[in-house]
Amino acid sequence: MWSALAVAILLEVVATLCLQASDGFRKKIWIVPVVLGYSASWALLWVSLSLGMHVGIAYGVWTACGVALVAVLARFLFAERLTPVMGLGIVLIMAGVIIIEMSVAGH
Repeated sequence: MWSALAVAILLEVVATLCLQASDGFRKKIWIVPVVLGYSASWALLWVSLSLGMHVGIAYGVWTACGVALVAVLARFLFAERLTPVMGLGIVLIMAGVIIIEMSVAGH
């Protein structure tokens, strides 16, 4: 279930970066990887849930990792800003996911 979630995260990140590269879909070549990436990502998220992962954990990890990876990769691929405050925000998101995970695991 975790491997399905990991691949779902990677596909969502690739699709999001392709979405940015498409320049508002003016560059049509990026439409296919965007649609396929998001579709496959949601399918693998569903697989994780169907294998018993809690939705709060799956979605939290999926979004937190996605936000962090997209922000860091966009810095290098598209020269987007990544400020210390943004870095702190990423850390706080990930801390929140860890807290949720710990509370679910304890029950």
